[in-house]
Amino acid sequence: MEFDATFWVAVSFVIFFGVLIYFKIPQNINNLLSKMILDIKNEINESEKLRIESKKILDNAQNKLDTANSEKKKILNQAKNESEKLIIEMNDRFHKSAEIKKSLAQTKINQMKESAIKEIKDTSIRIAVDSVKKIIATSVDKNKLDNIFEKNLEETKSQLKKINS
Repeated sequence: MEFDATFWVAVSFVIFFGVLIYFKIPQNINNLLSKMILDIKNEINESEKLRIESKKILDNAQNKLDTANSEKKKILNQAKNESEKLIIEMNDRFHKSAEIKKSLAQTKINQMKESAIKEIKDTSIRIAVDSVKKIIATSVDKNKLDNIFEKNLEETKSQLKKINS
């Protein structure tokens, strides 16, 4: 029996697979592939956990940002309201102060007016009295002069009482 090259190729093929099986190469390859599949699954699971954790962190950060924005709006609205109240209060104070100053100025003007009127009256009375004295001294005799003086003195007293009242 003669063996041709195909037979020897088949025998060497069987021996090759026998050696592979003897040294557990297919089992090692299967174990290696299983290990790689398991590692890939572990990496996928770990990345899924990281994705979920990062989503939680992102949601938490977004909630904090939303809270901060709402607090910012509250603070701004409160500051705006307080500034408006302060402006109104300051405006009221200004107007009250202006009214007080106006009242004081009006009082001072009235006092100065009354003082000026009194001074004018006093001066005019002195001038009138001095004029009457000169006229009487030069033109009237002593008895007539005394009568006129008494009469004018009574009239002046009654006029002063009316002015002071």
